[in-house]
Amino acid sequence: MASPKLDELCINTIRFLSVDTVQKANSGHPGAPMGAAPMAYVLWDRFLKHNPGDPNWPDRDRFVLSAGHASALLYSLLHLTGYDLPLDELKQFRQWGSKTPGHPEYGLTPGVEATTGPLGQGFANGVGMAIAERWLAERYNRPGHEIINHHTYAIVSDGDLQEGVASEAASLAGTLRLGKLIYLYDDNDISIEGDTDISFTENVAQRFQAYGWHVVGPIEGIDRDAMDAAIRAAQGETARPSLIVCRTVIGYGSPNKAGTGSAHGEPLGQEEILLTREWLGWPYEEPFTIPEEAQTHFSLAGDRGRGSQEEWQSRMEDYRREYPDEAAQLEAALTGNLPEGWDQDLGGLFDGADRPIATRDASGRVMNAIAGRVNFLIGGSADLAPSTRTILNDQGHYSAEEYGGHNMHFGVREHAMGSVANGMALHGGAIPYTATFLLFSDYMRPPIRLAALMDLRVVFIFTHDSIGLGEDGPTHQPIEQLLGLRAVPNVVVLRPADATETAESWKVALERRNGPTVMVMGRQNLPVLNRETYAEASGVQRGGYILWESSEDPAAILIGTGSEVHIALDAAKILEEKGISSRVVSLPSWELFDEQLADYRDSVLPSNIRARVAIEAATPMGWERYVGADGVTLGLSRFGASAPIGVLYEQFGLTAQHMADEAESLVKRNKS
Repeated sequence: MASPKLDELCINTIRFLSVDTVQKANSGHPGAPMGAAPMAYVLWDRFLKHNPGDPNWPDRDRFVLSAGHASALLYSLLHLTGYDLPLDELKQFRQWGSKTPGHPEYGLTPGVEATTGPLGQGFANGVGMAIAERWLAERYNRPGHEIINHHTYAIVSDGDLQEGVASEAASLAGTLRLGKLIYLYDDNDISIEGDTDISFTENVAQRFQAYGWHVVGPIEGIDRDAMDAAIRAAQGETARPSLIVCRTVIGYGSPNKAGTGSAHGEPLGQEEILLTREWLGWPYEEPFTIPEEAQTHFSLAGDRGRGSQEEWQSRMEDYRREYPDEAAQLEAALTGNLPEGWDQDLGGLFDGADRPIATRDASGRVMNAIAGRVNFLIGGSADLAPSTRTILNDQGHYSAEEYGGHNMHFGVREHAMGSVANGMALHGGAIPYTATFLLFSDYMRPPIRLAALMDLRVVFIFTHDSIGLGEDGPTHQPIEQLLGLRAVPNVVVLRPADATETAESWKVALERRNGPTVMVMGRQNLPVLNRETYAEASGVQRGGYILWESSEDPAAILIGTGSEVHIALDAAKILEEKGISSRVVSLPSWELFDEQLADYRDSVLPSNIRARVAIEAATPMGWERYVGADGVTLGLSRFGASAPIGVLYEQFGLTAQHMADEAESLVKRNKS
């Protein structure tokens, strides 16, 4: 442990490196780094198990800066402790092409464990990381062989704790008794609009105690010994997650801005920096100065980290010798490699099916087949598993009594569910999935967007995908949600037409490693298409394919997704009876189809066939890219209604006859 004088020098090094980083960019948030520097220093210097030389070491502690606006604090710590983040990168803070964006971005900056900034998300991500750690430990640790054994830490802010997602995640974490989850609460009573008393007067400690958390403090955030004792107390509490309430001063050391809202989100300014140097006794006039004594001390983190990882690797070798099968499974899980033959005959699950089956039911059957082969598939629903068909049979239920189960119970917490799943994916060792009704994807937009931004392998399952809900009515019938999800960059949305397309969709979802996949399934029973009559469902892999055509030279193209593909097929038969040839295209994924080479896309939707009609029980907006300016889209430009499914499809014009009539009209118009 360093001397008190050296500790203070190191803390001020963090402060001024953060201040100078923000000032050079003339943009950013200096206040939180200045106030939180002591707690961050104590955690990183005395407790955090990490190796700057290998940011991906599986058994490292995880640290999440949930208050992502304080990114200069994290970048300073990463640089000082030896991560591959040169000082020049701090000097390029918030600039084009730098590794130091305004808020931390996972995958861009070495050592950043999660993309944070939207407040509350990092809080919930950390819960997911702790869930994954406990799950892997339960499944793979053996007596004398604790291969997975680390903590998840975070610095959380007043803003984080005001967001509802943090409340949802905190409640879940308390229920699950995640004892290796330790959060440092930067309680500075300031937000952008000023003192938090204008909107946030609750007793946070009592609130978290009610959630089932172990609460330490309040302590003075500047008191290093108190911080040290608090973290040790939190580590000693193994049956509950811990919140350490740290009273801090935003902009600490700034004579005119400390404790004010202006310290939050704007540079101090050169004059105030001079005064702050004087107040804190910082003798260095040159910005970005790192005293040699401080740098030497910070560099010890690399030595500690290498030693910890080498010791772990030695234990891993012993484990591999004694438990070779478990070691192989663990390593496959950590790398995310699917076992050979995992997808064999998934489509064959529905061979000879003689009765209709809803895609949600088909998905449940496929999931259970996969779970028997891929032992790191884990997830659940927001209290809707019986309806979403997402229970993994005989795979156990994750709880405070059974941490090795595959079935998660997120409770009615859609927002936290998505964020927790992201945290599990960030941790590694699991392919997480979530499930709820498509309408409630509205509650999950932030984590879906962040999963896409972080390239996370998460499967978001949404059922009850349309007015096919029937009597539940417009509050539960999604209209605009499909388009909204398709609009998110790096998200692949799949809406399969039958059971065999559902199996193919699952192949896409699990093989995709560079972003989240959204699976959209219906509640109503649908015929299982005879693939001897219709094209193979493997066309799903390309996003869209020619399902059936009455002629090699069709006069019209009928396009559908999901349950409406069957309507398109019926419309084609009506046209055939009228002597009008047509092609039916199943287009389960816009994103995958758009990724195909132009030759393939043109072969499916040739430009010379202008008579095109699309049908989807959702907003028609966006379909013009496939039907063209002259085409027609049958959809819903208004909310649904409460009535039996057949009545709804009839009243809203989502029928084979209507589709055939529109196609016939277009064919005649194009001939004239």
